[in-house]
Amino acid sequence: MGAVIALAETSSISMIRRAICLALAAVLLTACGAVAPPLPEPPPNRFDASALPPIDLPRDDAPHANLTEWWYVSGHLQTAEGDPFGFEFALFQSVRAGAPPGYAAHFAVTDVGRQRFHYGERTEVADPYATQPGQPTGLDLAVEGWTLRDVPGGFSISAGLDTVALQVELIPSKPAAVHNENGILDFSPYGWSYYYSYTRAAVRGVLLDQGLPRPVTGTAWIDHQWGDFISVTSGGWDWYSVQLADGRDFTASVVRDESGATVLQYGTLVGPAGEARHLRADELEVRATGRWTSPHTGVVYPSGWTISVPGESLRLRLEPFLRDQELDTRASTGVVYWEGAVHVSGDNGEAGLGYVELTGYGPPPAA
Repeated sequence: MGAVIALAETSSISMIRRAICLALAAVLLTACGAVAPPLPEPPPNRFDASALPPIDLPRDDAPHANLTEWWYVSGHLQTAEGDPFGFEFALFQSVRAGAPPGYAAHFAVTDVGRQRFHYGERTEVADPYATQPGQPTGLDLAVEGWTLRDVPGGFSISAGLDTVALQVELIPSKPAAVHNENGILDFSPYGWSYYYSYTRAAVRGVLLDQGLPRPVTGTAWIDHQWGDFISVTSGGWDWYSVQLADGRDFTASVVRDESGATVLQYGTLVGPAGEARHLRADELEVRATGRWTSPHTGVVYPSGWTISVPGESLRLRLEPFLRDQELDTRASTGVVYWEGAVHVSGDNGEAGLGYVELTGYGPPPAA
């Protein structure tokens, strides 16, 4: 990114779109819902987190004027007949001086019963001639007809593909959990980021399934991250979210460098009442139990995991509902990644649902 786009006339919009799409491919390599990590060995002049104000909700649910921002929703749905589905909706915003904001969105649905996976991607550039009165007071974003908005007490999303569409409201049942204890991540020397999650939200709405409207209910996880950063790692990461039937929620991130070595690992455990506890690398262990090779790209991903938190006597097994939940989004954010619905079981009888994201396994990002 970084190039200032000169705007001369309306006909230049297509050129702007292409520039923003290329920019998103570079800027959002660290996006797609994953936790963006601080560097393992920051330079002596560290970023001063105390200089930033604390997260203020619901005001900070809205977009900001920072370089990079995304909202990410994943969840599990059930129809009135009991048919299960998983879904992902992610919306990314890129802001650069001299250019209108650029947006990308990903939408995916896992049809568990039919063992099918559907996904799509869209991009859009804000109208450079529209009046920009300042920072918006609410969340109201659209990317080529796919929308993310705030509603009383929560949020709504609307997105569709040729064979499936979703229109739902999401009402958090717990307060937002801030990560890294204060909700601020230090990427020195590459910048900084805020990061928080609504780890459990009730979902209600309609799934359009092959032209048939089907009422659905379920549970979702909502991530929001923004800050002045572009890229913080040239490797990849594995991101996990779990919602247990006993009311606990859990997330973990494992970040790798370009050689595949783990450079950062941490998590957050949220209790039934919403109390959040930061987990250091030595407080959790993540192991892959198998692997899967994509028939579309040839990329080999881990498939199946165990996650242990000894201090909580917690050992969970995560298994995909469907092996093939790969998204090739090189046309919007420049990456191929695996983002999938999983079912969860534990050594002490725990049961639950979750989502897993895998990036950095190949092929290389779009040029």
